[in-house]
Amino acid sequence: MGSKNKLKRFKENETFANVFQPTRKELVNQNYALKGNWNATYFKNSNPLVLELGCGKGEYSVALAQKYPNKNFIGIDIKGARFWRGAKTAIEKNIPNVAFIRTQIELIDCIFAENEIDEIWITFPDPQIKYKRTKHRMTNSVFLQKYKKILKKEGIVNLKTDSEFMHGYTLGLLHGEGHEVLYANHDVYKQEGSPEEVTSIQTFYEAQYLEQNKPITYIRFKIKDN
Repeated sequence: MGSKNKLKRFKENETFANVFQPTRKELVNQNYALKGNWNATYFKNSNPLVLELGCGKGEYSVALAQKYPNKNFIGIDIKGARFWRGAKTAIEKNIPNVAFIRTQIELIDCIFAENEIDEIWITFPDPQIKYKRTKHRMTNSVFLQKYKKILKKEGIVNLKTDSEFMHGYTLGLLHGEGHEVLYANHDVYKQEGSPEEVTSIQTFYEAQYLEQNKPITYIRFKIKDN
């Protein structure tokens, strides 16, 4: 994507009512007004609140929002020029129950209050295979504890990935730390009885992986006290 196109998208994001771009300072200083108030202030209902972390183009968040009109969805990514597509689609199709936040995932506990979130989706994250990159792996212990803080007591995390490495790493960590694995499958499209919301929604890249016969893995889990 050319820089002109990127700038155009950044400018357009600023005009979208469903896009939020808090400053790092605002978040770190705990001054973010929407923290703890997403449903009351923005969505104006008390429906379950679901996050998609590293939402890319936002297509999964938008598809979930269309499929589940009685839930609220927020896609989070640091690359605003990417999720511009999802935000624009939501406006064009008048989908009121989805929003997008441009921020770093490690700041999510500055954006949401304790027990504010019902469910988290992590879709096709970078597996960060190199050992030095472990701290950026989105299912490491530090991230899990951040998720636990904002999730309700019975809150669920979903991990959908094409990376066997990420699937194995996460499963090992969950078992090792005593978290509750509700469902795990290393090839959801070949296994009968896979959860419908996992197989009925596909990202652009996921469709490409499937064409290449690449297995898509999935884990559904609850985070227990560390």
